[in-house]
Amino acid sequence: MRRYFVYLKEYKWYCILGAAMKWIEAVLELLVPLVMANIIDVGITQRASVSYVLAGGGVMLAMGAVGFGCALFCQRSASIASQGFGTNVRNAFFRHINTLSYRELDKIGTASLITRTTNDVNQMQSAVAMIIRLVVRAPFIAAGAVVLCFVIDWQIGLLVTAVSVLVGAVLWVIMHKTVPYYSKNQKKLDRLAQITNENLEGARVVRAFSRREGERARFGAAADDMLDNSLKMGRISAWLNPLTYAIVNFGVALILLLCDFKVHSPSGFSSGDIVALINYMAQILNAMIVISNLVSLFTKAHASMNRVSEVFDLHTSIEEGGDAEADSEAPAVEMRGVCFSYAGTEQYSLTDVELTIPRGATVGIIGGTGSGKSTLVQLLPRLYDVGAGSVKIFGHDVKEYPLRKLREMFGVVPQNASLFSGTVRSNLRWGKSDATDEEMEEALKVACAYGFIKEKGGLDQAVTEGGKNFSGGQRQRLTIARALVGRPALLILDDSCSALDFATDAKVRKNIGALKSVTTILISQRASSIKNADTIYVLEDGKIAGSGKHEDLYKDCALYREICDSQARA
Repeated sequence: MRRYFVYLKEYKWYCILGAAMKWIEAVLELLVPLVMANIIDVGITQRASVSYVLAGGGVMLAMGAVGFGCALFCQRSASIASQGFGTNVRNAFFRHINTLSYRELDKIGTASLITRTTNDVNQMQSAVAMIIRLVVRAPFIAAGAVVLCFVIDWQIGLLVTAVSVLVGAVLWVIMHKTVPYYSKNQKKLDRLAQITNENLEGARVVRAFSRREGERARFGAAADDMLDNSLKMGRISAWLNPLTYAIVNFGVALILLLCDFKVHSPSGFSSGDIVALINYMAQILNAMIVISNLVSLFTKAHASMNRVSEVFDLHTSIEEGGDAEADSEAPAVEMRGVCFSYAGTEQYSLTDVELTIPRGATVGIIGGTGSGKSTLVQLLPRLYDVGAGSVKIFGHDVKEYPLRKLREMFGVVPQNASLFSGTVRSNLRWGKSDATDEEMEEALKVACAYGFIKEKGGLDQAVTEGGKNFSGGQRQRLTIARALVGRPALLILDDSCSALDFATDAKVRKNIGALKSVTTILISQRASSIKNADTIYVLEDGKIAGSGKHEDLYKDCALYREICDSQARA
């Protein structure tokens, strides 16, 4: 819990003053029954002047007005502090997520991270608001009412204390029983978010395969699972108010019975005292109801806080490197004895990979689905760290470079053409934040994208979410242009021309090949796309099955020959 205090630091005075105002309101509320008792005992029973009664009423009105003003101030302070807290936590959480490597992100999952960033932080934010508004007030009202009951009569005070302890015990038992269900509910919400995300992202696929009914059933099953858990939680929580009301009202009945004996006793019990006691019991009841609702809220917030803390406690498996500088004489890439496996599995995706890529060369990587092509190139900019062996870039192990400096050497075009909402200009500047219009236009020309961008409206053409207002081939060419804007030393094209026709594919590769001082790594399923590469590496089950030029591999590597022949027949 302490780790989150830092996010409230700039709002500490809102928290302190808001809680203080709420405390003043609670004090005034506790004094009202005493003023009322005095009006009854002196102003009415002893038949004092009407002005005395009116003066007492005026005092009560003034106390109500001051309490109302304090409540408004507290409400405003709680809103500012809680919203600011939620914003600070959410920003810190997002920053932390972006420090994690692919290994940690794969472990948690995208849907769960989205739920934690939104729903879980919202629960924590609500808890902060309630702490300022009610945590000071409700327990103080309950405790203060008990103390004032002791002041009026110690025997009744003991009875009120017993009732309060019983209600507290009920609250603790129900909270203890419901905590596990709240944690499960958040996980089931993650599952719902995952299914929703998959269906929204793959809406075209769902409709193309007429799988709407099946997906509705899958979503319905997940929703029903969450409903069952919520109902179990609700059945337990449903006992809270009835038990609280029953205990408190039973206490009121006992107090009235005891007051009946007290009234007829020699010491006597005034009407005002009875009214004050009933008022205090009502205040205790209301305070206990508020506390019971707070218990429910804080139980949810506690479960959410644990989920957010779970991510904060994760640290990237990729540590910051040293201060190495690129060696101008060394090869662009060297891999020696590289082995790698993904988190959660002991099976290697890459085994004993050995390769060397000279500076300025064009290298092709080909292999069947699941052979480890994409995994191999993800090790170069340290998106993952190797399990064994070493990866060197320009003469130094990738772990010796500062991460930012290492990744600035690369221009990566992933399999899935990912664009961000904004404009063509804002997307291209991902490759170089201060790129000029001339640099961006040159990159578009190399990627064969300048023509359609100019027709659509130029660099200020809007890009919708995911670039859905462009075709698949256009998105691929824009991602290639984005990678080229910064003129990287190493360019990785991970099957990034799959949506292009053969003529455009060939033209893009020709334009890239004409770039100076750029080492290019082409990953492709098409043998025709890499046949002119300086060296071709053939991968099979995470191992290099052959390497060399197209003609040599076709003669000596059975797997490469099989790939070429199958595509020629097609």
